[in-house]
Amino acid sequence: MTNHDYSLDSSDKLLAFGRFLFKNHAEFRHNCLGLYAKLSPLWGGGLCENEKLHKTITFPNDCMPLNLRTPIILAAGANKNGKGINGYANLGLGGITVGTATRNFRAGNAHKPRVGLNEFNRLIHNSMGLNNDGIEKISLRVENQIGKARKNNFAVGISIAESPGEEEQTRVQSLIETFRIAYRTADYVEVNVSCPNTGESRLDLKTDFMKTTFESFENFRKTATQKKAIYAKLSPDLTDRQLLSLLDLLASLNVDGVILGNTYPSEKLFYSLPVLNSAGTSGGISGRPLYENTFRKTILAKKHFSQLSIVACGGIDHGLKVKDLLNEGADFVQIYSVLAFRWMAVLKMNREIGQLT
Repeated sequence: MTNHDYSLDSSDKLLAFGRFLFKNHAEFRHNCLGLYAKLSPLWGGGLCENEKLHKTITFPNDCMPLNLRTPIILAAGANKNGKGINGYANLGLGGITVGTATRNFRAGNAHKPRVGLNEFNRLIHNSMGLNNDGIEKISLRVENQIGKARKNNFAVGISIAESPGEEEQTRVQSLIETFRIAYRTADYVEVNVSCPNTGESRLDLKTDFMKTTFESFENFRKTATQKKAIYAKLSPDLTDRQLLSLLDLLASLNVDGVILGNTYPSEKLFYSLPVLNSAGTSGGISGRPLYENTFRKTILAKKHFSQLSIVACGGIDHGLKVKDLLNEGADFVQIYSVLAFRWMAVLKMNREIGQLT
């Protein structure tokens, strides 16, 4: 495995200066991403036109294929509420995962700050707490924009999660309802069962909960007029044994693929980061330090479950990393944190992939 790196150019240094100016306003920086995407054609952004990078993801169970202009997708958390979806294609992306959405509106965690940044390690840690407008509003926005996205081979998925704070039976029902609403409009549904910063225990370690909910998703899909892919988003801190056991369960429930993985629980990493939440942790970690784990888990999953669609996510900040992951069996990758550290990162990564295609 090679942890490919990039040299800072003048635009990256300008972006670093912007981070310095707004170092105490991390959520403001986050909320500017949509405007940055919309205006990116002014500084060279636009749709990825390298036809060699275009990719169609097919599934053995005849799910609707995913058509991507490039195998780089924007991960959930960047566009939480489904606004201005098509503007993100200007970043050179092949698609976007909107959300994560819950059944109803959530303000997220009350404590501030909820986002931190570590320049030296190029990582972001967040404890946002799944703030979003609720699945009904988000799904309606996706429905109004997805036609144009499909014409541009820009896939749009919706990430969903259970609603923290509810009784378990209520959580199951609200997650099923959220899934049904998302399924009707999105190209694929991503089920986030591993969020580390809501104060609730993770679902990917609750076998009974996983079995009940994913069985319900499959039963609903059988009644739908169109079959769409279902992905499960798993935590990167699973042991190999836990991961393989969970993949075996998901495969038996006809889940189409997995996202490997989510943000990494901060208490399991040895970085000196400021506390972000009342639990005394720094939230979930994303960024460059996660890549080695992402690469290894991708190989492990594909080796044992070749029928699953594997999506690599975590620490991917160079086109050659994308290329390496695709060679190891990933169908596509998801990125987010690199956009905070590398100016027009996806365009640069597309060029780096293109050098070897």
